[in-house]
Amino acid sequence: MGPIYCAPMSIKSDRWIRRMARERRMIELFADSQVTAGVISFGVSSYGYDMRVAPEFRIFTNALSVIVDPKQFDPKSFVELEGDVCVVPPNSFALARSVEYFRIPRNVLTLCVGKSTYARCGIITNVTPFEPEWEGFVTLEISNTTPLPAKIYANEGIAQVLFFTADEGDECAVSYKDKKGKYQAQRGITLPKL
Repeated sequence: MGPIYCAPMSIKSDRWIRRMARERRMIELFADSQVTAGVISFGVSSYGYDMRVAPEFRIFTNALSVIVDPKQFDPKSFVELEGDVCVVPPNSFALARSVEYFRIPRNVLTLCVGKSTYARCGIITNVTPFEPEWEGFVTLEISNTTPLPAKIYANEGIAQVLFFTADEGDECAVSYKDKKGKYQAQRGITLPKL
């Protein structure tokens, strides 16, 4: 048996991202260019889109000695905050959501990586991939890995979304929409679901 050839998924450029935002509403509240003046940058970059964090936060606290259980999540494990700045306590964690609403095409998978400005301050943003035909506001997981309080700025960049397309004719057999994924069309900060 000879080697199996697997063509890599190709990463998409700023031109493709703009076209998909215009023609297919892939990103709403879309920033057509990179905004950098006096803010943590957001908008289209060469090969990605820097999404913004909305001014809604859920900050984890140990005030009530609740155990974080993904199968039986207790909302008493966090406090809610709305505002232009969120201060995440030392060695703590917050949930937030994106400003942008995403609609991912069937032949696309995304990966998200944190912004280097935050990463250099010990603030890590974790976002799971956006699967083919997933849509919604993105729930963001923000970790402060430092022993100091850390600021998160609402309506500014938080993570970069990279878009990868499958080869034509090699689209997935079952999309997130097809399997009726539990986080489909989420609107606000969405807590764990079983």
